[in-house]
Amino acid sequence: MFSGRTPRVHATNRLTQALSARSVPPLDLTVTNPTDVDLDILGDPLAMLARAEARLYTPDPKGMKTAREAVARYYEKRGAKADPERLVLSASSSEAYGWLFKLFCDAGDAVLVPAPSYPLLDALAGLESICVAHYPLDPAGGWTFHAASMEREVRRLAAEGTRVGAVVLVSPNNPTGSGVAEGELSALFSLAREHRFAIVSDEVFLDYRFAPGPDDVPVTAARAEAGGVLVLSLGGLSKSAALPQLKLGWMLVGGPDDLVREALSRLEWIADAYLSVSTPVQLALPELLAWGETAAGAVRDRIRMNYAALATAFPSGATAAAEPLRGGWSAVLRVPAVESEEDLVLRLLEEHDLLVHPGYFFDFPSESFLVLSLLPQPGLFAEGVARLSRALGS
Repeated sequence: MFSGRTPRVHATNRLTQALSARSVPPLDLTVTNPTDVDLDILGDPLAMLARAEARLYTPDPKGMKTAREAVARYYEKRGAKADPERLVLSASSSEAYGWLFKLFCDAGDAVLVPAPSYPLLDALAGLESICVAHYPLDPAGGWTFHAASMEREVRRLAAEGTRVGAVVLVSPNNPTGSGVAEGELSALFSLAREHRFAIVSDEVFLDYRFAPGPDDVPVTAARAEAGGVLVLSLGGLSKSAALPQLKLGWMLVGGPDDLVREALSRLEWIADAYLSVSTPVQLALPELLAWGETAAGAVRDRIRMNYAALATAFPSGATAAAEPLRGGWSAVLRVPAVESEEDLVLRLLEEHDLLVHPGYFFDFPSESFLVLSLLPQPGLFAEGVARLSRALGS
C-alpha cells in the first residue's frame, strides 16, 4: 500500500529517546530557529503583509515580477548580477531541492552531496526516489572542497552504471562554514561539462560569511555562463532575513543561454503544478528584504559574540578546540576521541543538563566532533559553554 520513499518506522536514536523521556527541557545549544533566540530587532515584519492587493490571486509560476526584481536587487547589493527573468521563487529551499531533483534526475539516478553537511539532503533525495552519494570535504584543509574528490565519486558511479543528475555545493557549508576556492570551482565546471550534470549551489548562508577571500567564492550561478555549465543558486528569507516562518525561497539560474532557457521552461512547468508561494509574502518581499538587512546584522553580531566565548573556552591547539568561524551559524568543536560521540552527548545531557549535536548527525568522517548553534541568547550560550568546559575537563 505504501511507497518505498518513506520509512516504514520512523527511526529514533538514543539521544532522541533520552530527550523524549525528559519532563524539563535541557539548556539547548542546538537551537537554529532565529525566531526563538531573543534577537532584538526593531520593527514588525509581519505588519508588512497586511495589504489590500493581497486579496487578489493572480499567480505567476516563477513568482511575481516585483518579488523577483527585489531578489535581483538583493544580489546586486552583494556584487552579483541577477536577471529577474532567471529567478524562480519557491516556498523554501527544501521545496526548491525537490523541484531540482525532479528537474535533473529520474528514479535511480544519483545526486552528490558533501560530507560533512546538513542531513536533510538525504531525506529530500529519498522522497524523489533518487540515490545520494557523498563526496568528502578535506578535514586537513579546514573542510575545503576539492573537485578531485568529487571526480572520484562521479567516476565510481559511472563505472557502476549510475547516472549523476546533479552535484550539490553548500557554500558556506552547514555546519563547517567552509566555502569553495576559485580554482576548485573552475575544475568543477570542467567536470560538469564532461559528465553533463547540473550544479546546485546552496548559498542560503550567503549573508553569514566571516572569512571571505579566494578560498570562498560566493553566488556561483553568476559565474556559470563563463564556465559553460548550468548552475542554480539557492537562497531565501529563512536565513537572509531570519524569517523562516514566512516561507519564501528562490533559485537563480545561471549558465549558457540555451541551457538556461530550457531549465527555466521546465522549472516553470514544475512550479505551476504547486504555486506554493503566498501572495502576501511576495508583495511584501521588497520591504522584508530591506528589514532583513538589519535582522542579518543582528544575527551576525550574535554569532560573533557567542563564537568569541566558545573560542576563549576552547582555543586553537587545546585538547578540545573550536574550529575557526568561517560561515553559517553553527560551530564545530573538535574533542578527544576517548568516548563515542553518542556516549558523550548523552553524558552531557544526563550529567550537565546540556544538549549539543554529535558530529555523526552531519556525516563527519570520525568520532571526534560536536556541533553547536551560535544563535542562543549570549547568557545562555555562555552558561552552556561553561558546562561543556567542565564536562570536558578544559
